[in-house]
Amino acid sequence: MTKEKIQYVINAVLGAAVVVLFILYFTCGAKSTPAQEAPAKPEIQASGDLLPIATVSTDSILVHYTFAVEANDRLQTQYENSMVKLNNNAKAFQKEYETFQKDVLDFQKKVEAGAFLSRERAESEQARLQKKEQKLLAKQQELEDLRQQLSAEFMQNQAALAQQLQDSVQAYLNEYNADGHLHLILNEAVLMNKVAGYDITNEVIDALNARYAK
Repeated sequence: MTKEKIQYVINAVLGAAVVVLFILYFTCGAKSTPAQEAPAKPEIQASGDLLPIATVSTDSILVHYTFAVEANDRLQTQYENSMVKLNNNAKAFQKEYETFQKDVLDFQKKVEAGAFLSRERAESEQARLQKKEQKLLAKQQELEDLRQQLSAEFMQNQAALAQQLQDSVQAYLNEYNADGHLHLILNEAVLMNKVAGYDITNEVIDALNARYAK
């Protein structure tokens, strides 16, 4: 068996960093009275000419929202554990392959030197090496299957976390704007420039952390 046939590839199981972009648009609808008192509104009307619009920095939310920080830590731990498992299996496979290569070389030297007592003995050793080769090929496929499995699990967890974060932020902003006093709440990342007086990021982060702490 050649190295090319045994070559295995262990890809990194994605970056641990969680990248979530929320583009949140709220159009002004019929005003409704929430069942509970709505959260206090920040003083965004710094001057009389400000529009009924607010902006939120999702990058800041990812850095300062406790749930996002803890979830990112869990993803990082999952990534590290996956890499340890893959690396351990790969090292075991590499060691076994190197032993097989040595056995093949020894067999070839014995054949060339006529060291086998009988043809049957040589054929028996050859059959053993061929069987070992098949086992190594199977283990190589198992290693690749494991890599794909761990990668799929990680992506599923990452997608689930992204959805949780989006739902959490959107739920709060829906409640925050339940009376329709804002026509739009925009993700700061989509803005070409930033104007003072519209940013409610700190208020959103404080409210999210207060809820999460309960």
